[in-house]
Amino acid sequence: MILNRTDLALALDEIAPVLRDGWIQKIHQPQTRTIVFDIRVPGATHRLLVSCEPNSARIHLTTGSHPNPSTPPPFCQFLRAHFQGARLDNIRQIEHDRIVELQITCRTGPRTIMCELTGPKANLLVLDPERRVLRDLTRQYTEVGQPYIPPPQGDIAHKPAPSRFTASPGGTHPVSEAIDAYYSKQESVWAAGRIKEARLRVLKKALKKEQRLIEAWRSDLAKATTYHAYARYGELIKANLGTITKGTDQIEVTDYFDDRLPMIRIPLDPMKSPQGNMDDYFRKHRKYLAAERELKPRIEQAELGLERLRQELQDIEQGTWAPPTVPPPRLHPLTSSKPRTVDRHQGPFRRFTSTDGLPIFVGRNARENDELTFGLAKSDDLWLHARGTPGSHVVVRLGKGVDPPLETLRDAATLALLYSDLKKSGKGDVIYTRRKWVKKAKGQAPGAVTVTQEKSVHVSLDKSRLDAIKNRTCQN
Repeated sequence: MILNRTDLALALDEIAPVLRDGWIQKIHQPQTRTIVFDIRVPGATHRLLVSCEPNSARIHLTTGSHPNPSTPPPFCQFLRAHFQGARLDNIRQIEHDRIVELQITCRTGPRTIMCELTGPKANLLVLDPERRVLRDLTRQYTEVGQPYIPPPQGDIAHKPAPSRFTASPGGTHPVSEAIDAYYSKQESVWAAGRIKEARLRVLKKALKKEQRLIEAWRSDLAKATTYHAYARYGELIKANLGTITKGTDQIEVTDYFDDRLPMIRIPLDPMKSPQGNMDDYFRKHRKYLAAERELKPRIEQAELGLERLRQELQDIEQGTWAPPTVPPPRLHPLTSSKPRTVDRHQGPFRRFTSTDGLPIFVGRNARENDELTFGLAKSDDLWLHARGTPGSHVVVRLGKGVDPPLETLRDAATLALLYSDLKKSGKGDVIYTRRKWVKKAKGQAPGAVTVTQEKSVHVSLDKSRLDAIKNRTCQN
């Protein structure tokens, strides 16, 4: 609800005599379309609030607290530069419409602030002595220097509606006090509604994201489960290496792991050597073990988190939800119902979470680098390493055909730099590619690789980024 013409007239009859010839000491912009002037008159300082919010356009004195942003918006900076220390010569309503004119004398001469309190298109404009527009709050005037044109007037010949505000007896400024009290209560209601709507949007988005993640993890687990018997195949091939020739597409051997000693056929890749086939079976079995170790608890935790999200969404839809007194925790599939601290060094690999919620794994030594790259990582995962220097392998879990988000790339590259010999210099190049373009270096120690189709990014160790990564890890 905005002030009608009668409300405005009553407020100005009360305000104008109090503020006329006062000095503007401070100017604040606590909300996008709200300006507060601190005006000094003999013996007192008053706060004049002008709101151009579409649902609450108004002008009145206020005594309430209005938190301000740490950095004043550009329009507020403009007003401070031109009007702090200026004199308010007069304040008046224009032709009984919802427009108020502040006539001001500043260092550079007379200026006018037009307060158009007309609802959805409410605006605050600064005019020069020739009434040309110098600046406006809502940027409706695209060109500075254009003559000011008032908004179309309503039917001012029609009998004005009565005021909706009853002045409290005994108040210093009873009309302003009544208006201030009404809008303070309304803005609390509106703020709660905005928080509720914002939380609803976050929850719906998070639910979709978590469901997709769980489905992807289940798919990965199902695929890895097909490798559960591959350690046995690798051992049987190992026991028969001398009898296998390259180019064979299968072998038939005695299964010594079965008490009945049956004969079984093991498929082979004819393009690989017997040793290569054996290594391939062992590698896929390590993938199965890693999936069992990593994905099962992750899916269980994510399903618990999903249930909490569904319950909160139901509370909002049923009207039983209340805004939290502290900001809600960042939604993530590993979020627990109880605060807990997780050591990111526990278990194989260092583990982090990117800005976009994607898991990042970092090897801690040559053996882990080898296991991470050729055991855990999938072909479409992102692989990173500091260029030309010893360091950790870094892997970001990605879905098939999914490009890494920019912030995730920078997070992972920062970790690759941190866990390399370039850490002391604090900056350097990091190469990245898909895991499928990373191959073991033949005849070299574990962790040595050859890389093709790589790209590079130059990064510096950013303390704020590292702190954010570590904080997310502690929350997970």
